Amino acid sequence: MDILIVDGYNMIGAWPELQKLRKKDFALARSKLIDLLADYQAYTGVRVIVVFDAYIVKGTEKKQKNFHIEIIYTKEKETADEKIEKLVLELADKQTKVFVATSDYMEQWTIFGQGAYRKSARELYTEIKDIKRKIRKNLKEIREERPGSKIPLSKEVADFFEKFRRGE
Repeated sequence: MDILIVDGYNMIGAWPELQKLRKKDFALARSKLIDLLADYQAYTGVRVIVVFDAYIVKGTEKKQKNFHIEIIYTKEKETADEKIEKLVLELADKQTKVFVATSDYMEQWTIFGQGAYRKSARELYTEIKDIKRKIRKNLKEIREERPGSKIPLSKEVADFFEKFRRGE
């Protein structure tokens, strides 16, 4: 199984919609990133780990799962880059391709030297936008192919049954 490790704050700082959201509500920008990555993971089947800096926050490393996304907040005095490098060393092997999404040039070279593949913030953003477009197209096709009713009904009768079904 392929693994994608994402530098969370790097993506928030690079993706236009998350940049705008960050200015209003930083936690909401984080949450939106996780939502987007959850869709990515569900569509691609790639295991996703997102790492957020907690460099200046006192305490130990915190891990949680949200929508099957592994979320790691680094421990005190540990950067996201340091944690990502440790994860790459831990997870990369001959059967597992590890991709790291970051636009930090030095980090890209470091993880590349450890056997991981790099993905820039822009590449991942474009990939996620394409996936969203494909999902919308698939949903539209499913809706168009779905038979409305086995018994032909007038619009008024169909609307009545729909209201009845919804309890209105």
